[in-house]
Amino acid sequence: MALNLAEKWNSALGQVSTWSRLNSQWAIHFNSGSCNGCDIEILATLTPRYDLERLGVKLQGSPRHADVLLCTGPVTLQARDRLIRTYEQMPEPRFVIVVGSCGITGGAFRGCYNIVGDISELIPVNVFIPGCPPRPEAIIDGVVKLLASLKPAPKEGKS
Repeated sequence: MALNLAEKWNSALGQVSTWSRLNSQWAIHFNSGSCNGCDIEILATLTPRYDLERLGVKLQGSPRHADVLLCTGPVTLQARDRLIRTYEQMPEPRFVIVVGSCGITGGAFRGCYNIVGDISELIPVNVFIPGCPPRPEAIIDGVVKLLASLKPAPKEGKS
């Protein structure tokens, strides 16, 4: 009986945790060496015209309070350690969205003397949003895809 109650409690706690994770994503923005085109588009998604906050996404100032790391640009030598440290300071579970072609492949900066590489070479990435710079609609679509990937699979037998 006590085991069954503990299982129900853990199940309910897991459901609440999943619900809160889906409806309240707090993000931190990290520019690892881009031209700022993608950064401007990320900020545009937070304006009332696109209103990313309606999906529960809120921009945070500290990685210790963030669930999602929004990264832009190729990784420079100067930003490499800072990017890794920012990622490691985020609490689990943590997710990474790479915005823009430079963050995905190195873009126009690939092969430059100061570029380490793309973001996925240093930290695990959950969603890639291509474009130079990507439109706010594409950024919102990437966030929605991340949220959809976090939803639990529907249980069989329930409709």
